Amino acid sequence: MGAKERYILLLIIDSLIVTFSVFIGYYILAPFFLQYTMPVLITTSIILLISHHVFAYVFNLYHRAWEYASVRELMSIAQAVTASIIATYILNMLLFQTTFTRLMIITWMMHLILIGGSRLSWRVARHHLVGKQSSDQEKLRTLVVGAGKGGSILIKQMLDTPTMNMLPVVAVDDDSTKQRMELAGGVKVEGTREDIEKLIKKYDIRKVVIAIPSLSKTELNEIYELSNHESVEVMIMPNIDDVMTGRVEVNALKKVEVEDLLGREPVELDTQGIENQVRDRKVLVTGAGGSIGSEIVRQIAKFQPRQLILLGHGENSIYTILEEMTLLDNNIDYTPIIADVQDRQRIYEVFENHKPDIVYHAAAHKHVPLMEYNPKEAVKNNIMGTKNTAEAACEFESEKFVLISTDKAVNPPNVMGATKRVAEMVVQTLNEKCEKTTLVAVRFGNVLGSRGSVIPKFRKQIENGGPITVTDERMTRYFMTIPEASRLVIQAGAIAEGGEVFVLDMGEPVKIVDLARNMIRLSGFKEEEIGIRFSGIRPGEKLFEELLKADEVHPEQVFEKIYRGKARVAPSFNSNELIDKFLSSKDMKKEILDFVNGRQKERV
Repeated sequence: MGAKERYILLLIIDSLIVTFSVFIGYYILAPFFLQYTMPVLITTSIILLISHHVFAYVFNLYHRAWEYASVRELMSIAQAVTASIIATYILNMLLFQTTFTRLMIITWMMHLILIGGSRLSWRVARHHLVGKQSSDQEKLRTLVVGAGKGGSILIKQMLDTPTMNMLPVVAVDDDSTKQRMELAGGVKVEGTREDIEKLIKKYDIRKVVIAIPSLSKTELNEIYELSNHESVEVMIMPNIDDVMTGRVEVNALKKVEVEDLLGREPVELDTQGIENQVRDRKVLVTGAGGSIGSEIVRQIAKFQPRQLILLGHGENSIYTILEEMTLLDNNIDYTPIIADVQDRQRIYEVFENHKPDIVYHAAAHKHVPLMEYNPKEAVKNNIMGTKNTAEAACEFESEKFVLISTDKAVNPPNVMGATKRVAEMVVQTLNEKCEKTTLVAVRFGNVLGSRGSVIPKFRKQIENGGPITVTDERMTRYFMTIPEASRLVIQAGAIAEGGEVFVLDMGEPVKIVDLARNMIRLSGFKEEEIGIRFSGIRPGEKLFEELLKADEVHPEQVFEKIYRGKARVAPSFNSNELIDKFLSSKDMKKEILDFVNGRQKERV
């Protein structure tokens, strides 16, 4: 039924109810009260009809989706009916100089019952018809975790929206006062999260929807493990505040992703300290189109710098982040710079033209096996690029320079990690020489979802039908999300005093094969369907990434999840001589590793 037809139908129904309710009310009173004459009744009926349609328009009774009627819609009916009755009562007193109290009370009650009933019957009829139509469809039996506001709204939406293809069967909630409570559609709360496994088997559940978006990562992991059965898909509903404000539809459910399970609780930053450093300043980010660099740009933009200089070698990646940021319309001057950090003259030109106050150096070659095959490029980009950018920051008196380093710089068996350690040495040495620039380095582990991460690779392999390739069954890695890593880098830069190598707390190590198995299950497959193949360790890889040992890091945190390393540089360190030595060596890889690992006993 179209909007016009529905409007006309409701108008006719209300007109009949309003017109005849006065006469029905009179005949109810007639045996006891004979004050009203037919002309008075007709006049009262006409006044009431006009009043009702006026207030029906005011309270928008004819342009609502009554198939979804709830208490709010019934309140609108009550307001419109009450207002029309009061208006009619007053006009009748003025016209006939007598009271119509009993007749108006009975008429008011009849309006509420009949008009409200007509709207509810609309919803009941639709629900019956939809239920009949959808009974032939195979709906997925669903368990809802959370019986609060979010869970109640979600269950109601499932019942009213057949396209969701989900049938809410049972709910769980840890609140003891909600046990045995009956929600919409007769869905009962039958236990706590500890009962999820039992209820999945009892009710043949095919979907579990977590309706508590504010869950901590630990709680989310726990519920996922309890729900992790074959052929059971686990989903999360959007934030209830976003639903209530209309920013997101309640049925915009999201699959639980591996990033949700591996991510950690967010760190509360010293936002005031960061803002004092960044607001109204010029900030340069190298590698601004990369995974880490682009996220640093997003995070820095929240603190209102005057200018954000986006420097990168690839024009497509810089164009992408520039387009994203300019859409924010936040009065920040975004300046795209296409430049290679290996080009010393070009980098100096950029610093001379823009004179940035703060520099975040994220540009680097990070792929371990590729750098094993291309050690010269690792030296040129990771060491020479850092040297060029850091020395330019000193030359043009930037206040701070922050090098983005890696945990692979610890006891490195590979070229990438070794060149990043030398880059740290370059920064530490320069910090001793630069009077007006504070230079620091920040180390962290693998980031979830970055271009070189295993997660996008595994996801693509699953989409292609498998198998997932894992180098070794024993392989473990530390993970953090890109936003978390970027925020901690910014925080470390804000508290830096100069020459430090900050180390980020990377949490607990994760076995890569377990990560692969989780991703298979989260994608709705069985391990046998996708398969896991072990391909062997690649050149330069470690089985286990190392956290700094107790004697290599100060035990106290300088900020939540940030430690200060004890790395130092020998006084004889000369970056120019070292780079020349590396580049002229016949076995560059061996030369780099021998240098860095030979210095480990000096705690560099």
